[in-house]
Amino acid sequence: MLKRHAGRAARPDFKTLLLATASVVAAGACSTDALAQGAAGNEVDELVVTGYRKSLGEARDIKQESVIQVDAIVAEDMAKFPDLNLAESLQRLPGVQITREAGEGRRISLRGLGPDFARVQLNGMEVLGNVDSAQDSRGQRSRDRAFDFNIFASELFSRVEVEKTYQAAQKEGGMAGTVGLFTGKPFDYGVGSKGAVTFKLGTNEYTEDAQPRIAALFSHNWDDTFGVAFSVAYSKRETTEQGHNTYNYTKPSASTMQSLVTRGLDISGLSADERAKFLSGDLYFADGNRISSWNAEQERLGLTAAVQWRPADNVELTLDVLRGEFTTQRDELHLATRPLASSGSVSFDTPAGGVWPSMFQTASVINDIAWDADNYVTMTDVTGTTFGSEHRRSLNENRFNQVVLTGEWGLTDRLTLDGHVGWEKSTYDTPYDDKLYMRAKGNQIANYGADGRSAAFSTPGWDPTDASTYAMDSFYYRGFNNESELHEAELNARYELNDVWTLRAGVAYHKFRQQGIDMFYDDNVNGTRDKTRGASVGDITYVFSNEFGSWLVGDYGKAFEKYNEYHRFGPNADGTGGALQDIENVYETTEETYSGFVQADWDSDLFGKRFRGNVGLRGYSTDTRSVGWIQGDSYAYLGTADVEGGYEGVLPAMNTVLELTPEVLVRFSATQNLNRPGLSSMAAEGSAFQDPDTGEITASRGNPDLKPYKDLTLDFAVEYYFAQTGLLSASVFHKKIENFIGTERLENVPFSETGVPYTTIPGATANSIVSEFSMPTNIEGTKRLTGVELAAQSQLTFLPAPFDGLGVVANYTYVDADEALTGISKTSYNATVFYETARWGARASLNHRDKWYTGRNDSVMSASTRGFEGGAYVDAAAFFNVTDDLQITFDAVNLTNEKDTQFWGQNRYLYNQNQSGTTYMVGASYRF
Repeated sequence: MLKRHAGRAARPDFKTLLLATASVVAAGACSTDALAQGAAGNEVDELVVTGYRKSLGEARDIKQESVIQVDAIVAEDMAKFPDLNLAESLQRLPGVQITREAGEGRRISLRGLGPDFARVQLNGMEVLGNVDSAQDSRGQRSRDRAFDFNIFASELFSRVEVEKTYQAAQKEGGMAGTVGLFTGKPFDYGVGSKGAVTFKLGTNEYTEDAQPRIAALFSHNWDDTFGVAFSVAYSKRETTEQGHNTYNYTKPSASTMQSLVTRGLDISGLSADERAKFLSGDLYFADGNRISSWNAEQERLGLTAAVQWRPADNVELTLDVLRGEFTTQRDELHLATRPLASSGSVSFDTPAGGVWPSMFQTASVINDIAWDADNYVTMTDVTGTTFGSEHRRSLNENRFNQVVLTGEWGLTDRLTLDGHVGWEKSTYDTPYDDKLYMRAKGNQIANYGADGRSAAFSTPGWDPTDASTYAMDSFYYRGFNNESELHEAELNARYELNDVWTLRAGVAYHKFRQQGIDMFYDDNVNGTRDKTRGASVGDITYVFSNEFGSWLVGDYGKAFEKYNEYHRFGPNADGTGGALQDIENVYETTEETYSGFVQADWDSDLFGKRFRGNVGLRGYSTDTRSVGWIQGDSYAYLGTADVEGGYEGVLPAMNTVLELTPEVLVRFSATQNLNRPGLSSMAAEGSAFQDPDTGEITASRGNPDLKPYKDLTLDFAVEYYFAQTGLLSASVFHKKIENFIGTERLENVPFSETGVPYTTIPGATANSIVSEFSMPTNIEGTKRLTGVELAAQSQLTFLPAPFDGLGVVANYTYVDADEALTGISKTSYNATVFYETARWGARASLNHRDKWYTGRNDSVMSASTRGFEGGAYVDAAAFFNVTDDLQITFDAVNLTNEKDTQFWGQNRYLYNQNQSGTTYMVGASYRF
């Protein structure tokens, strides 16, 4: 059970009250069936729909009118999106699942495919805007095609649309679907001046800081001829994630275990059977046995500007400018088992030797041990454990800029041209990412439960805040940079042939570039180990405490001053330290695509029923190039690989809608689409080595000539629309996916056929034989997935007052997919119960997804199998209209303080488990 500090005793009661209130609202909604019978004959006065109900109705209208399968979310008012985070809004749509970061939505999975397969467009242009994760296990700074939704403040957007089926008029890509983000435009807000200001102030139960969130929007429209709109959103918050974790496992060999005992490791307290098992080399030990706290100060700023001009009735130009800034200053604090003279990061050690104080010259004593049927050690009781206290600090700066000019010109009553030109750039920079290591000697009992899926650590007989049991280790300096840029242009024509048929055609140009560099200045190179290791730490530490423990951590300011150190990538001022050697992931990848489409849209009758749809083809031709470093031993730079590739093809698409009645729609789609390969797979960076004894050469690199994933998708849906917001829908979709990416290994190939410069190996020639060469390649075969989506929403206006203000929104998704398709839960569901009147309203939402995998392996004990356990998040929101223009709001996020749990192996052993606390916010918004 989570330990509570005495000063926080009132918080759980408040949270319980909120949860109980949400349950009462939900129960009221569920008990309405009996009440509905008594109200069936009553007449209902016409309602003026506002707020959340209005946004549901407008989103439903977008879905109903669309030819393709679309779900949407519409802002309730100016600068007032329904949720605090775009990803949290999207998770309430069927088929959408999200990952969270410090309790806040981050990335989405869509319709059975992971985040890399869901394309995001902002004002019509594709966006890649990655921010960092606190944890390596969540892909801390991987370069990929996924979009991080926490980079933008939700208040900047007027609507979000999720296109689940593909049409030829949409640019190719985003095999799972396309998420469209749209900022507000002056012509959207009517003639004259309109504006809104919102202010919220919140806190989190763990951080207890003041978290301001401010947004403002102003628009002026001169008679729908010229208009300008500006918005700004700013927020600042502290976050924390804290809990238990491991580094997966280590499996020391029998000879290694015997050598540890020979060097003094004491296992005499174990039984004869336990000693034999310990020495067998069969056991898997948890690495790290760590308690952690990922603490951050986050600052987010968003600016938008839109200018619209209608110089004539048939011409409209729109200029959109957006800037997003997301800055995180992070302090990660860990206490983990880190032996100095043992194997991996297990909890037992042998005498350290060297400069370490005498307390480190004593071997560990293993008092007790337990393991499961697959030889995973689920409990260790050790006296004399060596610990590492790690303080990792980093500054992460993400900047996103976009400029888009969109135009539409009605040349005649039948012929219309439209298109856009745009540029955007995203930079992710980590000026410093440093580690301050200390070591400690103590005791630990680490218990992962009988199934290895929980964690409880204790330190009997040792006080982790006692400075006399610690010694300084060293500093480790790192830095990262990643940059992506996009230039895009498209021109489309639409010609209304007659009342039934409309012909559309267009061309597009898309050039994407990404580059980056990672720098690591380890302590054995930067010279800090020699002058710091083994020294006392009493003058450079402070005590840190969280919900899971207290321990000493290093203070950067004091430690830097004591050792005359600072963040650096070269020798110190006193000459200590060598040249920076470890530079990795240095590459630049570009994609240049020319594409075009033809499409016919129709709106007619079939057997007396309205029948509409489109059919078309999209052709594309993509050229790729990647330039990357080839590195050898100790990451030494050996040369540069420059590799080109490309692909082309045609994608057919058909979408149909049959209206059995104006309220009942049947949809069917048959489409092909693609998803471009992962950026890391395409990178030409790689390695080359020559065995000094045998002379054999091995090499590897990425593959810019990879072909894209391709799919065939069939989609069938039935939808029923009723009342002002009511909707019932059921859809079935099936995907067949080809061109999956695996690793190809070739033996005895000439250097000239590898794409790795032969000059990387001294004395080699183009004809020199590479004994083993590996690179990513497309593999044969087809992967399949089938899914079902069910959705319902309604305001229960047929109920007698006051229950007529109740409403419900719910959906359920089931996906059956090949195991190779990761990142998706088999089942997920969402439910929102709301109550609204003209004066006040409240809603509570539940979001649940089952466990999901991020990797798979056939071996039971492989850490390549990993994923996340399922979880349910409960959020709540309420408002009160003081006047027609002034509204007071309340939001509560993650009311249940849900655990985020990662696992490894087929037995789903605990890898990382943390909690981020509940966030509360109160605010006010004013419209003018």
